This record gives sequence, structure tokens and C-alpha cells, in this order.
Amino acid sequence: MIDQEQVHKVANLARLELTPQEEEQFTNQLGSILDYIEQLNELDVTDVAPTTRAIDVSNITREDELQPYPDRQSILNGAPEQEGEFFKVPKILNAE
Repeated sequence: MIDQEQVHKVANLARLELTPQEEEQFTNQLGSILDYIEQLNELDVTDVAPTTRAIDVSNITREDELQPYPDRQSILNGAPEQEGEFFKVPKILNAE
């Protein structure tokens, strides 16, 4: 389905420098992938709904409940720097 010339052309378009051995290796690998895709194309999926995942996944997280932390000072004590009752962090915005 794919030959070494096509692999060379795609590598050139992608600005990849491949050795002849790599071109041959990728030709074989891409050929195997395309053969597998052809096998998948033979499947009858007319009654199968499109999905984004192979298995159904549901969100099982709990709702967030905002609660004050009882020992605020212990959190502040673990910070590298603090200013009053806040964490002190380096500036990330330029004056420019």
C-alpha cells in the first residue's frame, strides 16, 4: 500500500533526514499499520454509535464543598515565604 518513495517524500516534507535503512523500516511499519486499518474497514459498524472511548466512562467525582481549613497557620508555616497571612510568591508580570 505504501512504498519507500512515498515514505521518502513524506519525510522530506516533514524535514526529516532518514537513512535508507530507516526509510525501509518505516515503509514496513507503515505498511503494517495500513494493512490493519484495512482489516478494520471490513467491519460492519452501521449499527454502532460513534464514541470517543472504547468503554463507557462516567464521572464519579464528588461535588466540591467549600470549607475553611481548621489550621490555617500550619499551612502558612509550610510555605517558603509568607507575608502576613498570605503566601509570598515571585512577581511574574513585567512592568513593560
